[in-house]
Amino acid sequence: MLKRTVFFISDGTAITAETLGHSLLTQFAGLSINQIRVPFVDNKVKVRKVIKAAEQAALSDQHPPVIFNTIVDQELSGMLAEANGHIIDLFGMFMGPLEQALGVKRSPLVGMAHGMHDIASYEHRMEATNYALTHDDGMSIRFADAELILVGVSRSGKTPTCLYMALHFGVRAANYPLTDDDLDDGRLPACLRKHKKKLYGLTITPERLAEIRETRRPESRYASARQCRYEVATAEALLRGEGVSIISTTHASIEEIASRILNDLGLQKQLF
Repeated sequence: MLKRTVFFISDGTAITAETLGHSLLTQFAGLSINQIRVPFVDNKVKVRKVIKAAEQAALSDQHPPVIFNTIVDQELSGMLAEANGHIIDLFGMFMGPLEQALGVKRSPLVGMAHGMHDIASYEHRMEATNYALTHDDGMSIRFADAELILVGVSRSGKTPTCLYMALHFGVRAANYPLTDDDLDDGRLPACLRKHKKKLYGLTITPERLAEIRETRRPESRYASARQCRYEVATAEALLRGEGVSIISTTHASIEEIASRILNDLGLQKQLF
């Protein structure tokens, strides 16, 4: 298998470079990729270290590395362009056309994409995150302020999805686990019925659920294939019977799950 090294370089967090770069790399199969994120490359000394690391990677792989660059400082970005690698300047290739389209010149500021330049937006996300934590796993069933409530069996992905939506979109997301009592009852718990329009169900294949639970409680009834099959089948029947939309988390990423849920519920939120 062909081995290649990929660098994500920025004078900020490098999250933008890594996110876009990773999305592009997923389109290429059959490669063994060593991904290296290098944030806060904000002076010449740090740029030279990156250039040296790129040279070492080229020797090791016998191929020049790919370097995704979002350095705002044009002088530093110019220095990086001298590295022994295939430079993909994500800002450089888009800024010219964007300036032309908008009719204004950019104001180069480091860290604008992921910094705290908008304090109100940041505080909104933190409040949403606190909400998700205090309404996790049915700890609080006061859902009047919730924008959505995820429902599903234990370990179906409710908590990470709620936290992702809170951190990235500022959504007040709660979640409620369907217990054996709920499943035996065959209908939504009373605390959920009056918030039906906010509900969205998560499901998962019994096989995958058993794998996840086995790491948490090995050789337990909770993790047994039989119990997982029962819970998944009963939960799906309950939710469908109540008219609650369902998405499978088995092969979907958190990003995909969150985007689909927000779209289906009409909660089109700005990505912070």
